[in-house]
Amino acid sequence: MDKKHFHLIGVCGTAMGSLAGMLKTQGHRVTGSDKAFYPPMGDELKRLGIETYEGFSEDHLKPAPDVVVVGNATSRGNAELEYVLNHKLRYASMPEVICENFIRGRHSTVVAGTHGKTTTTSILAWVMEVGGLDPSFLIGGVAENFGASFKVTSSKYFAIEGDEYDTAYFDKGPKFLHYLPDLVILNNIEYDHADIYPDLDAVKKSFRLLVNLIPSDGRLIAGWDSPVVREIVENPISPQGVWCGIETFGIDHSDAKWTAGDIVFKPEETRFKVSCEGREYAQIRTPLAGMFNVRNCLAVIAASEVLGIERKAVSEALATFKSVKRRMQVRGIVNQVTVIDDFAHHPTAIRETLLAVKQKYPDRRIVAIFEPRSWTTRKKIFQHEYPLSFAPAEYVVIAPIFESFRLAADDQLSVDEVISDLAKQGKQAWSIEGADAIVEHLAPKLLPGDVVVVMSNGGFGGIHQKLLEALGGHESESGITKHPK
Repeated sequence: MDKKHFHLIGVCGTAMGSLAGMLKTQGHRVTGSDKAFYPPMGDELKRLGIETYEGFSEDHLKPAPDVVVVGNATSRGNAELEYVLNHKLRYASMPEVICENFIRGRHSTVVAGTHGKTTTTSILAWVMEVGGLDPSFLIGGVAENFGASFKVTSSKYFAIEGDEYDTAYFDKGPKFLHYLPDLVILNNIEYDHADIYPDLDAVKKSFRLLVNLIPSDGRLIAGWDSPVVREIVENPISPQGVWCGIETFGIDHSDAKWTAGDIVFKPEETRFKVSCEGREYAQIRTPLAGMFNVRNCLAVIAASEVLGIERKAVSEALATFKSVKRRMQVRGIVNQVTVIDDFAHHPTAIRETLLAVKQKYPDRRIVAIFEPRSWTTRKKIFQHEYPLSFAPAEYVVIAPIFESFRLAADDQLSVDEVISDLAKQGKQAWSIEGADAIVEHLAPKLLPGDVVVVMSNGGFGGIHQKLLEALGGHESESGITKHPK
């Protein structure tokens, strides 16, 4: 393989940063730029030794790289992109580079759906690893079993998180259409990404296109608890139907091929029985909490059978799976107050995360802190869903809408209305601006045994560490904060 110089514009995105590491693993020279570098990907780029530039400048492209990878957050007006176009430099989208450098010629498993993609892909990669397949993978987060968001091997297996978000400013189709899927896990579908999809029908169309890419000897693992997934399977884009074989899984519907039952949630683990076509397949234990993670595990179990992985290896992998950074990640414990970081940025994800926390920490007060940061959470489309989403929490703090100036006033979520609705439910609910002000308000009110769940898809002003420090501790390397001596 010829060694090249790749330069990534927008390198601190989770997938872009992972691609940078993958390209470097192949022996290429890799540089990247972004407007800021925040954890976890900022730390990961440093660990990987990627040469990075804060801010954008045409000087970063002199001498010219062999390929400039344009991230989907990069738009016209970016100094580096304008230089690329003006000087006819070779450029490509992130999914194009992934496809041609890592997927083509391999067996590709794509994990798709509105919720749970990162966790499910991480579970799948670990099951494949324990099962001896030695997979390459790319995940939109840091998988703790691997201590990385990617792995590059010489095996024929590749697993990737399939994002329905658009590819680049010059390619508005979803990323997952580039990933040559042989096996697709389609867990659930809801309306999301309100900045690029006008309605749920547009979202459905993208997923129908993905299903229509699966070859006839491939397989679709379909989440049967999701009405929209059912609709797509039963009314596909092709008039001939879905061309590949289908494995259905679910908890709420007994007509699924793969089902989970006898589910027991314990503080230390979740246990459940898996059945295939009504016959017991395995007894499963996992440290993961929440019903949504039972579904994630069930999807991977069905996929593992397709991949030919032994049941014993599947059970062992699920029992030893650690999780993903920023997915119900315990950032610290100070004076018996537990601080958790989660990426939830959709009303359903907020509800399921808080339900899982409640199951893991029964009889403890749940304090939810939320930053409406993604386009979907900033818009008023889910205005009435939020009071239900926060139901498992007793105390709620919501930050103002992130960069509210980017949305018309009549199109914005009304945080004040959400707070009012929560107060009518008898909850203590506050709208407070900025990480520092939230910490100042909250720290004196926290009691031993409280569990604080911080939910944002951004850095949120470093609120996690600020809160831990305000509570009187310091974060250890393990992420568990000790009592100061």
